[in-house]
Amino acid sequence: MPDLPAKDRWPRIVLGVLVIAAAVIVGLVIVLTRDDANDTAVGGTDGGTGCAEVEAPEARGPETREAPTEPLDANPKWALVVETTCGSFTIALDPEQAPKTTASLVVLAGDGYFDDTTFHRVVPGFVVQGGDPTGSGAGGPGYTTVDVPGDGSRYVRGVVAMAKAGNEPRGAAGSQFFVVTAEDAGLPPDYAIVGEVIEGMDTIDRIEALGVGDGPPSRPIVITSVTIRRSG
Repeated sequence: MPDLPAKDRWPRIVLGVLVIAAAVIVGLVIVLTRDDANDTAVGGTDGGTGCAEVEAPEARGPETREAPTEPLDANPKWALVVETTCGSFTIALDPEQAPKTTASLVVLAGDGYFDDTTFHRVVPGFVVQGGDPTGSGAGGPGYTTVDVPGDGSRYVRGVVAMAKAGNEPRGAAGSQFFVVTAEDAGLPPDYAIVGEVIEGMDTIDRIEALGVGDGPPSRPIVITSVTIRRSG
């Protein structure tokens, strides 16, 4: 292609620079947009934990409820689907092992008792614990059920059992439950076993990852809802 005289070449040069600059700017906008989209897809404002950043719900006052009078029938099969700000997990209930306590959990879940409560205790390598609307670790429904576990009971990863005070009898339970995250927590058979996590242990792992000792997690982890699932 023949060269252009100097006076004709400058407009072409300026135009070329502008086109290149525009392309670079568009490219930067696309990269930034893609990066922002990737951040949102990975977890938005969760800092890469897989758990949404939320405010802790307002604590509720102590309640006085009546304990269910009928045990939970083993048929059909019962499960609780727990939705949290770290994802969901499903607990398959075991009415044969804890008929009174599983019946209590189903009634409480049906009443929305667990909705907008927190995991108030997260101990890495041990358990994650929730089910207290007061958020204090001392709350409950105002009644106690008792289902004494067998002497050979083991609290292994995924097992769901009920918390109790040290002065309460074996198998005593209110509303506070814990999920074992250790391969074997080494607990004595004092805590009513109500079932096991059959789906969503990755959610439990995300909750556990926010633990900083034996107490509340590094930021609020909220149970948004617990629904009842029946099958068979």
